[in-house]
Amino acid sequence: MSAPQEGGFEPATGDGPAAAPDASGDRAGEVRTAFDGLLQIRRLTRAGSAAPESAPAPWELHRPLRAVALALEAALIPPSTVDASGQRTSTGYRVSEGEAPGSVRVDWAGPPGSGAARDEEEALAGCAGVLQRLGWTVLSYRGPRRRRFLEVEPGPRTVLDRPAQ
Repeated sequence: MSAPQEGGFEPATGDGPAAAPDASGDRAGEVRTAFDGLLQIRRLTRAGSAAPESAPAPWELHRPLRAVALALEAALIPPSTVDASGQRTSTGYRVSEGEAPGSVRVDWAGPPGSGAARDEEEALAGCAGVLQRLGWTVLSYRGPRRRRFLEVEPGPRTVLDRPAQ
């Protein structure tokens, strides 16, 4: 049995080591619990909304990288991983701070020769679909060497307006 993480649950960002094989399903259970908690926060903070789960909650706006990583991991999209020297060891999503404040960048990363560049359009489209269903605005770009990436921001329904009185 693995020791609990000191800082609590942390979703995979794609810049960490590969998860140790876990026959007990602890990681999957932790991801499910954390994601269910995120949806519950949405329901509680947006209770008067017609679709309370359809837009990021204030908690997510303060921790967008963590919220986006959790959404992707909960959707069973694999994260990229790195070894102790920082070399990529597997192909998957990688989330990092975006260029604009409060935004997140999502790349499809993998080790050299893994085919990550070839697969990124389809893989990032899958990531975009997950995030859009959760109320995030997702913009697709091409960066250096024509590699695609997503820029993720809170969606237009995120503002928690109070009804006019």
